[in-house]
Amino acid sequence: MITDSRYAATLKHPDVEEHIDLWFYRPMGFRLALLGERLGWTPNVISVASIFLGIGAGLLFYPADWRWNLVGMLLLVLADVCDSADGQLARMTQQFSRLGRILDGASGDVWFVCIYVSICLRLTPTWGWYIWVIAAIAGFMHSRQAALADYYRQFHLYFVKGKAGSEWDDAAQVDAEYRALRLADAPLYKVFLWFYRNYTRAQESVTPRLQAFRAQLRRQGASAETTASIIAQSRPLMKWCNALTFNCRAITLCVTLMVGEPWLYFLAEIVLGNVLYFYLWYRHERMCRRYTD
Repeated sequence: MITDSRYAATLKHPDVEEHIDLWFYRPMGFRLALLGERLGWTPNVISVASIFLGIGAGLLFYPADWRWNLVGMLLLVLADVCDSADGQLARMTQQFSRLGRILDGASGDVWFVCIYVSICLRLTPTWGWYIWVIAAIAGFMHSRQAALADYYRQFHLYFVKGKAGSEWDDAAQVDAEYRALRLADAPLYKVFLWFYRNYTRAQESVTPRLQAFRAQLRRQGASAETTASIIAQSRPLMKWCNALTFNCRAITLCVTLMVGEPWLYFLAEIVLGNVLYFYLWYRHERMCRRYTD
């Protein structure tokens, strides 16, 4: 593992970093970020590269041949290396932007849309239209699970590292930025911002107690005692938030493809993913209720 102090500065925080990321994706991403820095790349350039690699991976999950599927998994790994590198390059060069955060999140969505469609096309001759219904349910659950896990990780980082170290966005602020931006000035960014506004609204709509606590934070801040208490309670939950991010999904996808039963991936999203989703939701809402009642 790289121990360089500059590398350490590219990490988010030990509480929210996964073991596989620290062992593989972060070191590989750091090397790619160093190359990007030397060549004058922006983080968004690497984000776009990750999107195309993820699309290529998804296309290779269509053949019912484990060899092509394995190549697809390797491309998906490369896509995630790029997904790690864009954030690391941003932290190295201080090139933070709302567009960068949106692209970083959108890249994973594009990968999995392509993956879902490829698997459905592969299974349609056997399953018929039923597989599309199952995939649609799994995809909806996937998006909700990933959004909530991301929200809770940013919530935790807010208390651990402060506002500057977190991307805990406010839907009202995103909406204000969206309304203030003229379509003629930045049409593509306006479209991205529309999707991101809806994304943040969805995160807030399912977390009423956390929103009440956030409103209280705006009014009176948080004492050192409250901050320490929140960190102590949320830290053990971060490993379950991480379980709803890329690595566990990629492992599940790989196993189901290698055994020739990719429909099991959809089942895992619907059943196991939702168990974690509701557990995290319950624990965080109960935690925030203590500070707002």
